[in-house]
Amino acid sequence: MARVIVDIMPKPEILDPQGKAVQGALPRLGFGQFQAVRQGKRFELEVTGPATAEVLAAAHQAAVTLLSNPVIEDVVSVRAEPEPSLEDPTTQGPAA
Repeated sequence: MARVIVDIMPKPEILDPQGKAVQGALPRLGFGQFQAVRQGKRFELEVTGPATAEVLAAAHQAAVTLLSNPVIEDVVSVRAEPEPSLEDPTTQGPAA
């Protein structure tokens, strides 16, 4: 089973009140090194079989048609997520 990741962000000219709220809170929490924040959406689409070029194209079309609002949002990336390796302990998720 493969996973396709779709990232959607507000268009640059669209106000982002959630991003502004986070931007204001970061310095108060000691994270003053960040100058700007924009908040978007991430979708994880699981597919049976490999994430082929056709699957990625279908995911992009779904993102444009359904997952995003093209008036105010851009689809910024559609990519296959590498499958976790049983050999690599860093891909196993958080420790219990």
